[in-house]
Amino acid sequence: MATTPAAAAAGGAAILDTLGDFTSRENWDKFFALRGTGDSFEWYAEWDDLRAPLLSLLHGRDGGAEGGGRAPEILVPGCGSSVLSERLYDAGFRRVTNVDFSRVLVADMLRRHARARPEMRWRVMDMTDMQTFMVVMVKGKMGVVHPIQSLLDQSGKFCNMKQANDVIHSLEKENTIRESYSSGVDVTLSLRDLQLGAVGDLKVIIPGRRRMFILGDQGNSLYCYKAVLLDARKRTETFVYHCGVFIVPKVRAHEWLFASEEGQWHVVESAKAARLIMVFLDSRHANADMDVIKNDLSPLVKDLEPGNPEEEARIPFMMAGDGVKQREILQEVTSEITGPMVVEDVVYENSDEDQSSMTEKMFRRLIFKRNSGLVQSEALLVKDSTSDKADENNKKSPSASKKRRNQKKGPSGSKTVLRIDHSYLGSSYHSSIISGLSLIASALDSAAVAGTKVSTTVIGLGAGTLPMFLRGCLPFLDIKVVELDPLVEEVAKKYFGFSTDEQLQVHLGDGIKFIDDIAVANSGATTQQLMSIGNENNAVKILIVDVDSSDGSSGLSCPHANFVEDSFLLAVKKFLDEGGLFIINLVSRSSAVREMVVSRLKAAFEHLYSLHLEEDLNEVLFATPSERCLDNSNMDEAVAKLKAMLKFPVNVESDMKKLQKLQ
Repeated sequence: MATTPAAAAAGGAAILDTLGDFTSRENWDKFFALRGTGDSFEWYAEWDDLRAPLLSLLHGRDGGAEGGGRAPEILVPGCGSSVLSERLYDAGFRRVTNVDFSRVLVADMLRRHARARPEMRWRVMDMTDMQTFMVVMVKGKMGVVHPIQSLLDQSGKFCNMKQANDVIHSLEKENTIRESYSSGVDVTLSLRDLQLGAVGDLKVIIPGRRRMFILGDQGNSLYCYKAVLLDARKRTETFVYHCGVFIVPKVRAHEWLFASEEGQWHVVESAKAARLIMVFLDSRHANADMDVIKNDLSPLVKDLEPGNPEEEARIPFMMAGDGVKQREILQEVTSEITGPMVVEDVVYENSDEDQSSMTEKMFRRLIFKRNSGLVQSEALLVKDSTSDKADENNKKSPSASKKRRNQKKGPSGSKTVLRIDHSYLGSSYHSSIISGLSLIASALDSAAVAGTKVSTTVIGLGAGTLPMFLRGCLPFLDIKVVELDPLVEEVAKKYFGFSTDEQLQVHLGDGIKFIDDIAVANSGATTQQLMSIGNENNAVKILIVDVDSSDGSSGLSCPHANFVEDSFLLAVKKFLDEGGLFIINLVSRSSAVREMVVSRLKAAFEHLYSLHLEEDLNEVLFATPSERCLDNSNMDEAVAKLKAMLKFPVNVESDMKKLQKLQ
């Protein structure tokens, strides 16, 4: 049936309409559908014009298809319905890949060439987002790691530099890990890495093999654990166990015997195990029931058992001891808000090599049982220097017997009066919080010189050790602690020497609402009022969030998930009023949750820093909404300024060496 001129004109107009937007996939699908199947269209030149120069170039590369050499791979992006690919194929170049983002076109070309040219490939793909890099996998000897070699030619005229740089960066990162592995540097692997053969066949004992790894993960176990797999360096017939687990409590993890490689091999020899899995407990496992820990570990370590064990042989658990030499429970109380709490005095086993000082230190601990027996606070007990003189007076006093009843036995058994040493920080992350104030050292120094107070808000009282330290260490701070649970404040005052005065006050209530209310007030204040507030408080504020979470489902142990919601972070920004430091103690086993928190902080604040504690899961984050009070040009000078202001010793230099800028 003949096409009428009118129909032909209408069809031509429809085709022209599709060429309005060359970047539209839908337009190209319509264009090729209107042209029909079996048609070809050349945009630039016909095959007769391209044949001689193109084949000359292709034959000159590696001998070409006809020269007996390896034929080059040819990519034709945006191939359309051109006959170029089929002509190249017929000329002997079979490794041709055609790319176009029109499904209509690719479907037609496949039908046209599938039988006549079966080796030619067609892909529906956007040429501006191509996935054209190839990884070649070569099977090698298990446990032997080689660097990945790249044959990427960056000098090519049409090389996509962004894609190339992404590939190169990934390769460099992977090879750095491989080089560290090969050089014997400790690389922390996952249990899955070990099962896949990252350190060789686990069913075979390889003398001297030692690798650090992480046991357990969220969803598969109650806890995760830092661990070391050690295969005995010498084969011997005196092995008592083919595989054993040795648990190291947190208080002893720093000891040479467990922290050093040489010490660990001593433990392997003493344990008489062909393979020893050394598991390190940290603050998340503190005061947890040891039977629960062992039950949690049992299915995890079973996958690490070497082959051909004795029938029904069980993997034994050994332990270095919990490190507590003496324990006295002072109080057990249950709060409707916080749940069960325990106050106890403990004496740790003396693990120091220097035994010149025979005085044993006693610590008072506050434990929140709702969070796997979390040791929320730890304070150092010292002899009250005022007690000696008072004791002499008491002997002469009629009420002497009553006074003596308030005394207690010290570690050596002698009666003495002990008090909390508020110049001591029992938690390493508390030390990091203090050290991080170096970031605003100049603003703090200006306030101290001018005699003005720096507004400091601490959400979460605990035993009160941090705010008490702040009050004595930096006397120019005006401290307000926000605590939800009245019973926590009562325990802090009764057992940990916490007290309030004009410089240190406690507000009982919800910490989030407290910040929200002030943020709303700041938002409604006039510029003149804000300037007045800023001048009164030296235009710098400090906000510290130090609360744990009872909701284990959120993936956060500290803080509660509500304290990292976008709405609260926005309120914090308004609360600081562009001039201050937001400090948050973060504890999470989930890297995804950690990244989520960091991402939200980056979105809310202009600058973000991190201090990660290697021996703990704690990470202290420091955020500020502007550079107005930030000391980031000369950190050494800022550290020196802060140290000069501190009334109590803090190892600021050591902490700040671990500071990382995240944004």
